[in-house]
Amino acid sequence: MTIGVLHPGEMGAAVGAALREAGHAVIWASSGRSEATARRAEQAVLRDVGMLEELGRRSDVIVSVCPPHAAVEVAQGFDRFPGIYVDANAVAPATVGGIANVVGRCVDGGIVGPPPRRRGTTRLYLSGADARPVADLFADTIVDARVVSEDIGAASALKMTYAAWTKGTSALLLAVRAVARAEGVEDALLEEWAMSLPELPERSIAAARAALGKGWRWVGEMEEIAETFAAAGVPDGFYRAAAEIYRRSSGAEDTGEDAALERVLSALLVDSPIRAKGGSA
Repeated sequence: MTIGVLHPGEMGAAVGAALREAGHAVIWASSGRSEATARRAEQAVLRDVGMLEELGRRSDVIVSVCPPHAAVEVAQGFDRFPGIYVDANAVAPATVGGIANVVGRCVDGGIVGPPPRRRGTTRLYLSGADARPVADLFADTIVDARVVSEDIGAASALKMTYAAWTKGTSALLLAVRAVARAEGVEDALLEEWAMSLPELPERSIAAARAALGKGWRWVGEMEEIAETFAAAGVPDGFYRAAAEIYRRSSGAEDTGEDAALERVLSALLVDSPIRAKGGSA
């Protein structure tokens, strides 16, 4: 099988490498892509075919792994693609349903875990009529591909509800620390956490580091989660707020120092009408 990867970021390049190691020909298109993307594709030993049109012509299967906000636009470039289009992006079930209407033979995918480097870390959930043959492509690779359902949207629903907890609670922790700082009770809060919830101080620091590096990508993901919740009749306001948390976090000034929490909290409080009242500096 020849498999086209759109576009090999950190996750896409690693998924492409896993498919190549399984014996498939894996290609990508460098036209319009950055030097960083080209570097990742080269390290993953993916073959460059230049233009997206050429990638579509040569591929039996296309795997789209891109920022959520770009998923629909990327799919629109393959409206006449005769093969299987795997949308493995963090999007709402309704969004992937719209993508399926564009590309025809669509498989819904949701990735849980880090970019695959070893077995047991990364799962690719799949749904749709062609989910099983796509899962078979990953047989004996480090990616654990699992078919959830024959219904388009099921894999995305699983991804959305999973990320609603992991990334949603991280956004909540950052918001909590920001408010505690603005009200001057951050030190007291940290003391209470140390007694009753001792894992939270380090979790909030880890959340800040992640938000600083990847918050720009998670804005769209939180918005897709909000759409998922709203479609189910569940209040979606928290995830609209989480999107704003990540939007501000991704705009935090990068000083080149290991002070992610300070930079993120400052970015969250930039428009605060409350002056900090003596919390942690």
